[in-house]
Amino acid sequence: MITLEHIYILSGALIAAYAVLSLRQGTIGNAEFWGLLAASFLLGSHIGDFANGLIAIALVAVGGFGLMQKGALPTSSPEERRASAAAHGNWLFVPALILPLTALVGTAFFKHSGLADPKQATLVFLGIGVLLALALCYAWLKPPVLAPLEEGRRLIDTIGWPVVLPQMLAALGAVFALAGVGDAVGRLASDVLPLGTPTAAVICYCLGMAAFTAAMGNAFAAFPVMTAGIGLPLIVHRYGGDPIVMSAIGMLAGFCGTLMTPMAANFNLVPAALLELPDRNGVIKAQFPTAVLLLAANTVLMAVLVYRH
Repeated sequence: MITLEHIYILSGALIAAYAVLSLRQGTIGNAEFWGLLAASFLLGSHIGDFANGLIAIALVAVGGFGLMQKGALPTSSPEERRASAAAHGNWLFVPALILPLTALVGTAFFKHSGLADPKQATLVFLGIGVLLALALCYAWLKPPVLAPLEEGRRLIDTIGWPVVLPQMLAALGAVFALAGVGDAVGRLASDVLPLGTPTAAVICYCLGMAAFTAAMGNAFAAFPVMTAGIGLPLIVHRYGGDPIVMSAIGMLAGFCGTLMTPMAANFNLVPAALLELPDRNGVIKAQFPTAVLLLAANTVLMAVLVYRH
């Protein structure tokens, strides 16, 4: 049975290859960063929390002190890429479509087949989809053996240290939840804000989800804090709200905060870097008005629906 541990090994091996290629090119900072990240994937389940914490601190040090450099040069020229695009047309999208298709079909029809861990079926089949797409590209496009690794390294070097930010922030959310930050937020909100009505609790919860997501860069990190502090004690227990409606719309409110913050680097800073936009915050500025409107709509939607059951 394929488990999540096998996906970690696959990911760690890929990142280790990036580290080796960076070392061969002489970009030592990149090699250190990807080597540390590869170690966390390959060894994280076996070395304990303290050692994993040291790896996290080392990653922050390498990224924070600016030791990483821009990615390597492309493995083909613009003319060669244009010629390949003209020759293959829209069929070039097929390898990319294999990934979601494999994850969808595998999760829907083979979740309990014994091939993959049912609890992690989607991630397992997504990993299988990556391997199938890679095999198709080798058989069809016949690139140089190291071209996929070199192109992957070029892309991930362009993104740089923000590639680990979602993982770090999700872990921070779990730490906050274990530390009781949600309870502290609930007490603070009760002392400072007028939460004496069901509607006020909904407004505070939705705005809090967006604000914490903007601060932490990840709605999944904000959710346990705000739900423990305001969602469950007020909306659900005090006013009898539907926890399913609250959770679903609350996450949508949090995603509005994702659109507003540079902390959500994979959504907002990475596209600006890949597109070489002159303003690194250009994506956020374009999204901000839409995010505000969506947050207001989600707040109204929750106020209308959460108490109807």
